[in-house]
Amino acid sequence: MEQQSIQSEIRALLKQRNAVLLAHNYMRDEVQEIADITGDSLALSIEAAATDADVIVFCGVHFMAESASILAPEKTVLLPRLDAGCPMADMVDAESLRKMKAEHPGVPVVTYVNSSAAVKAETDICCTSANAVKVVQSLPEKELIFTPDRNLGRFVSKFTDKKFHLWEGYCPTHERLKPEAVLALKEQYPDAPFVCHPECNPAVSALADHVCSTTGMYSYVTENPAKRFIIGTEAGILWRMKRENPEKEFILASPALVCPNMKLTSLEDILEALQTMKPVVKVPEEIRIPAKRALDRMLAIPRD
Repeated sequence: MEQQSIQSEIRALLKQRNAVLLAHNYMRDEVQEIADITGDSLALSIEAAATDADVIVFCGVHFMAESASILAPEKTVLLPRLDAGCPMADMVDAESLRKMKAEHPGVPVVTYVNSSAAVKAETDICCTSANAVKVVQSLPEKELIFTPDRNLGRFVSKFTDKKFHLWEGYCPTHERLKPEAVLALKEQYPDAPFVCHPECNPAVSALADHVCSTTGMYSYVTENPAKRFIIGTEAGILWRMKRENPEKEFILASPALVCPNMKLTSLEDILEALQTMKPVVKVPEEIRIPAKRALDRMLAIPRD
């Protein structure tokens, strides 16, 4: 079946099922192209929970579908590829986190949303890459446990004098971007600002003109008058950047910036999920309730 006809069939089934199709910013181009909403993981879940759709089809990875289930337990959440995981999220588990909490009694746990529901349930407050600094600054305590991303934790620690107990997790895709590659591109394109994600290694972030979340990157490249940019995050982000800024040039900082898990979901997978209404991701209530508490605490922090 041709790509266009699969896309048409998906759109027809979405209407039939009263379903909303969410695509993360790192998804394949043809998946983002037909999504109802594209964005970062938590923003997608929040928007999906607010819709009147009965079904959420989440084109992303497992922890993202769990977040949708946490925030919208009354909806059916489909994850077209159940094997689409997140290596960083897998680097921490609830039992190991409980042990770390026991070593630091009374110290609050801040957990990046790129984590499992079970880990969120052991957490005091969640954060995103966009609001992590505000979340940490909102805590009255002078020290905290930050999990699972050591790179994001180190980036945030520069904006506060609090003591961080860092979990040694990281994103393998962002970690593959080396400072040498960035320096070579900056030399080749001296007029191009380098913007990167805080999941990058600190040596890479130190070279950036701007460090921000994927949502922040879209705003930055649109508002900045520069005509070309070096982009330090997963390749999928380029599709929307090019669509929104056709007169600008976007250079991926490294060909290694491709997440195999984010690229697993195909149009065929989405079609099959809508046909069979499987696989369903459902977070059990005993995990969902404390996990939602950690998310709600984050969402209660006023936005700028």
